[in-house]
Amino acid sequence: MDGTADRKGTGLLLTGGTYGVLFVFGAVQGILGSFLYSGMIGPLPLAAIAFCVAILATCLLASRVLHTVSGALVPAIGWIAASFVLSMPVASGSVIITNTAAGTWYLYGGTLCAVGGVILASLTRVRPR
Repeated sequence: MDGTADRKGTGLLLTGGTYGVLFVFGAVQGILGSFLYSGMIGPLPLAAIAFCVAILATCLLASRVLHTVSGALVPAIGWIAASFVLSMPVASGSVIITNTAAGTWYLYGGTLCAVGGVILASLTRVRPR
């Protein structure tokens, strides 16, 4: 019995683990951003913009390292899932992401950056010859 089956199983486990970590990393960025987005410098929602840039960079770097578009898609899905779940009101009526300029920048800007990261990753992906 050769070791190719073991290597294939190990490679599959490593790949699945990598995507799992990327999903959790995107979700953690979404959770942290949902609680910390409101930092402002004057009228500029600097923290919200920084969290948007962070998810864009995460998507692009993950795609670049893994050489796949799904490397960008997985953290984007984690970020969107966490952010949108935390933006929904709860039974007591409170919300985490409020309808302010910073909240709008964070939620919609972050979504555009996550989707934009996936699109840019698909456009700039190195294709084998």
